[in-house]
Amino acid sequence: MLDHFTIFTNNGLVLWSRTFTPALSNAAPSANPVNALIKQAFLEQRSADEKFDKDGYTLRWAFANDLDLTFVVVYQRILQLSYIDELLDTVKALFTDLFAPFVRKLIQSSKSSIATGTSRIVTLSESARLEFAAALADWDAIFTKTLRSLEKAAAHNKRKGLGSNVLGDKRGPGAQAQATSIVQAETASGPATPTKAVDGKDGSDIAKNVEALKNRLRAEGGPAGRKGAKAKKAPASNGGSAPGTPGGNVSGTESPGGGKKGKPAKEMRKWDGSRSYSAQDVSALDFSGQKVGTDSAGADDAGGLDTWVDEKSMGKKRSDGVYEIADVLEDDDDDDDDDDDEELDGAQAAKGGFLSRFSTASSSGSSLFSRLTGAKTLTKEDLKPALTAMASHLQSKNVASDVAQRLCDSVERNLVGKNLGSFGSVKAEVRKALEEAITRILTPRSSTDILLEIATKKQRSVAASSLALASTAKEKELASKPEPYSICFVGVNGVGKSTNLAKVCFWLLQNRMRVLIAACDTFRAGAVEQLRVHVRNLGQLRVEGVPLDEQRGRIELYERGYGKDAAGIAKDALAYAKAEGYDVVLIDTAGRMQDNEPLMRALAKLVAVNRPDKIIFVGEALVGNEAVDQITKFDGAMKDFSGISNPRGLDGSLLTKWDTVDDKVGTALTTTSATGLPIYFLGTGQTYTDLRQLRVHHVVNALLRD
Repeated sequence: MLDHFTIFTNNGLVLWSRTFTPALSNAAPSANPVNALIKQAFLEQRSADEKFDKDGYTLRWAFANDLDLTFVVVYQRILQLSYIDELLDTVKALFTDLFAPFVRKLIQSSKSSIATGTSRIVTLSESARLEFAAALADWDAIFTKTLRSLEKAAAHNKRKGLGSNVLGDKRGPGAQAQATSIVQAETASGPATPTKAVDGKDGSDIAKNVEALKNRLRAEGGPAGRKGAKAKKAPASNGGSAPGTPGGNVSGTESPGGGKKGKPAKEMRKWDGSRSYSAQDVSALDFSGQKVGTDSAGADDAGGLDTWVDEKSMGKKRSDGVYEIADVLEDDDDDDDDDDDEELDGAQAAKGGFLSRFSTASSSGSSLFSRLTGAKTLTKEDLKPALTAMASHLQSKNVASDVAQRLCDSVERNLVGKNLGSFGSVKAEVRKALEEAITRILTPRSSTDILLEIATKKQRSVAASSLALASTAKEKELASKPEPYSICFVGVNGVGKSTNLAKVCFWLLQNRMRVLIAACDTFRAGAVEQLRVHVRNLGQLRVEGVPLDEQRGRIELYERGYGKDAAGIAKDALAYAKAEGYDVVLIDTAGRMQDNEPLMRALAKLVAVNRPDKIIFVGEALVGNEAVDQITKFDGAMKDFSGISNPRGLDGSLLTKWDTVDDKVGTALTTTSATGLPIYFLGTGQTYTDLRQLRVHHVVNALLRD
C-alpha cells in the first residue's frame, strides 16, 4: 500500500529507505516528491501541518529532534490509510531505541567536522560497523513485520467498524513496547523479502544482533558510547532542528485636560465668483512662471529638482560602477539594531515581551521553571503557552493568521523532544527556532540580481543574432540587435504601480540603461499622462557622467492612447525597443482586483503573448491577510487563463508604502510564505530615490521586537 519510506538526518544523510513501486524507483531526482517536500515544506515553510501533497502522492513525516532524524512515508493520495500516524510513531520509537548510540556518534562526528572545517568519516570500529550493517539489514525485517501488523490491524478494524487507531493512543508513550510485541508476535509470518540475508531469522535472533550492537557501542569508551550508556539518566543536549527547518493609526491630539484639541474649521470654498482674492494669494498659487528643470537663470539644471530626488536616500556606486539601491536601513540604524539584539532579552523582560508573557502565562500552581528543571525533554504542553503568545505577537505585526500558525507549528515540531535543562534555554531555543524559520522563508531561493540578468540576456541575444539567417539588409540589421529585457508590473488598484515603476526606471538609468516605458494601462483616466510626466522628469534628471542631452534620449514613453488592446501595445513596444536599441522595457498595466475574471484573463493574455522576462507583483505593505489572497490569485489566474502548455506565473513582488508600517512588517513574511517568491524592491516614499532593497535580518528583528 505504501510507495516509499525513508529515514534521513538533518544534514541530508539517508540512513535507510525502501521503495515499493517502480515509478518512484526510476523517477528522476527532480520528480521525487521527497525532494519537493524538503524544498517547499521544510525550507520554505509552506505546509501548515505534517502532510504534503505532490503529483498524486501524499507525504507524512515525523521528527526525532533529539537525534536530528526525519521519518517520511509516501503513498498514493487517493488512498485513505488509517495507520500512517501509528506507523510513523512506531517506526520512530523502534529506530531511535535500536540505533540511538550510532546516530549520536554520527552527529558528534559531523559537528566536529563542521567545527574544524574538515571532512572526516565516522569513527566507528570495523566490528561495530559490520554489526551495524547487519542490524540495519535486520531492520528491513522489523519494518516489514511492523507494517504488515499495522495493515492487518487496520483491515480488521475496518471490517469490524472500529476506529482508525491501531496501536492505542495516537503518539502514546507505549508505542515502542507495543511495536516490539508486534514484531515478536509476527515472527511466524517471516520476512517480506526472502532474498535478504535475514531469511530464516526469528525475532530472538534479530533481538540478539541488535543487543550486541548496542553493547558494542556502549563499550567503545568514547564520548558517544558513554552518552549512549547514560542516555536515560542524562541525555546529551545535542538536539538540532529538523531537515529544512531553520532557514499607522493617527489619533487626534489631546489637550492637557484630557479632551481633544479643537481644530480650526476649514473655510468653505465658494465657486460662484463672489470671493475676492488678493494678488498675494494668486501669486502663491501661480506656478506657470517656473520652468520645470531650470534654475533661476533659466539654464537646464537637474540638480535643482529637489522635489524629485532625495539626496539622503540615494544609493551608492560600487567600485565597478554599478549603482546599488540603498538598503532599507542606514548603517547607523544597523548599529542600533545590533545593540538592540544584544540587549533584547533584558528589554523583553522589562517590557513584558511575548517570551516574558509566556513565562508568566504558563505558571499555574507552580512555575514553568520548576517544572522544567527536572525535565529531560520539551513536550507540547511545555511549549503551548509560548506558541500561543508567539502567534498573537506575529499577528500584531501584520502577519496573516494562517502564516503565523504555520510558523508556530514549525517551531513546535522542531523543539518537541529536544534535550533542555532550564527555563532560560527554553526562551533561547524558542526565539532561535522562530528566527531561523522566518529567515528561511524570506531568503530568496534564486538570484534577485536584475542587472546581472539584463547583461546575461544581452550577451545571449548577441551570440544568437550572429547565427541568425536574414535575406535582406534590414532584416540583418534588426537581427543583429539584442532583445530588450522586459519587466511587467501587475497588481490591484491604487497600490502605486506607475510611481514605483518610475523609481525602478531611475535606478536603471543610474546604471546607464536605455529604458522604454510601455503605457499598457489603457483604462484608467490619466494613466498615460502620469507616465508622460514621469518620463519628462526622469529625462531631466542628470546622471553622473552622462550629458543632459544624452540623458533625455535614454528614456522614452511608448503609448497608443486609451481603449486599445494592452497585449498588442506591449508587443509593439517590445518590437520598437529592439529596433531602437533599448536595453529594458518596463510594462505598466492597469490595476485590477484579483477576483475580476475578465480583467485577469486580459492580463494573462498580455503575459502569454509577450512573455516578459520578469513579472513583478506590486502590493502594499499595509495589508495583512489580504496579501495572501491577492498574490495567490494573481499567480493562479495568469497560469489558469494563459491558454498555453507552459504558463508563466509571478516572479517576485514589490511592496509599496513600506515607510508607513514601522515595525509591522508582517506583509513581507506573508507574501513570501504564500508563494515562495522573493521581494525585489521596497517603496518607501514619493521621490525617485525612495526605492530600497529588502534586508532579511531587519524584517526578522522587526517581527521579534516588542
